[in-house]
Formats: sequence, structure tokens, C-alpha cells
Amino acid sequence: MPNSESTIQEIYQNISNTLSPSERLRLAALILNDLTRSNVAVIDTGNTWTEQDLSEVTNFSLQYAANLFPDTEEI
Repeated sequence: MPNSESTIQEIYQNISNTLSPSERLRLAALILNDLTRSNVAVIDTGNTWTEQDLSEVTNFSLQYAANLFPDTEEI
């Protein structure tokens, strides 16, 4: 019995090779829309960014940019 990963790969290869790029995008949209409508627990929200994460990355980016482009330098 094949494992689910090889089955998924086979389905992808057999179906995606017969579809045009626009048809593949439509299929992907249908799959993603179905997942969001059914509120599937498979979607891991544990990696979502918190407000604190966003604040920290923004501060880091601004500090990095300030080091690259100090006030004394003309742009």
C-alpha cells in the first residue's frame, strides 16, 4: 500500500501535467477555498505572527535601514 505522500505526488503529477497554468490556478483556488470554508484543523496557526513579532521585525528593519543610510549621507 503506497503512503499518502507518494499518492499525493502521483495525483499532482498526473493531473497537473494535463492542465494549463490557468486551470491549475483555478484548481488550487478551489482547494484552498474549500479548506478555509470547512475550517479544517490541519491548518496550523501556531506560526502566525503576533503583534509583538510584527513590532520587533519592524523595529529591527528600521534600525538596519538607519545603519545603511545614516543622516549624514545624501540620498
